[in-house]
Amino acid sequence: MTRPKSKKIENGKPVRDAEATQAVILTAAEEEFAQHGFTAARTEAIAAKTGVAKSMIYYYFKDKEGLYWAVLKRSHADLVQTLQKLELEHLSPDIALENFLRALLDCVSRNPKLPTIMFHEAVQNQGKYYKHSDSVSIDAALIAILEKGVSEGVFRQLDPFQSAINIMGTCLFYFIGAGNIQQFPQGKRLLSKAMLEQHTQEAIALILAGVRQS
Repeated sequence: MTRPKSKKIENGKPVRDAEATQAVILTAAEEEFAQHGFTAARTEAIAAKTGVAKSMIYYYFKDKEGLYWAVLKRSHADLVQTLQKLELEHLSPDIALENFLRALLDCVSRNPKLPTIMFHEAVQNQGKYYKHSDSVSIDAALIAILEKGVSEGVFRQLDPFQSAINIMGTCLFYFIGAGNIQQFPQGKRLLSKAMLEQHTQEAIALILAGVRQS
């Protein structure tokens, strides 16, 4: 874990840069929540990994719940911003879906802990925090693409809600189940750049073939 750098103030006493300190805390917290979920995560463990006092974590994030919210916000920010820039609503449904999937898988490939955090959120919290997170807007964007595709006759007659669930499963189970999947076949490094790119290509091809008109 990279420790935040210190800087000098006028009286010569070193102080941690607030922004850098928060970034280090969030990175460690992301690892802790991915491993244990919100319920079992310990701020003491996060403090130990970062060298930041537990009181300082509470100073920045108030409590464990505040820290969890901050992790969820940061982990979704990249994808939300990317989807906004893509302006998917102005594209044809098949192109919009492909761009959505590529953005989703690119984001998760760079942050493979996110699906695991959301898995714990579903199991431990029954979606208590999920329903107020940016995940909802991401899911809504996917459903909107599918609805448009069906209405324009680009996609087959499908249930956009059910199909969105299946699409997310196709994309994200790879990361949630990586610990099991990597046991077979032997020697496969699932999170290597080559394997992640292969997963992206295979998932997109499978999903597009599944939703298009035959």
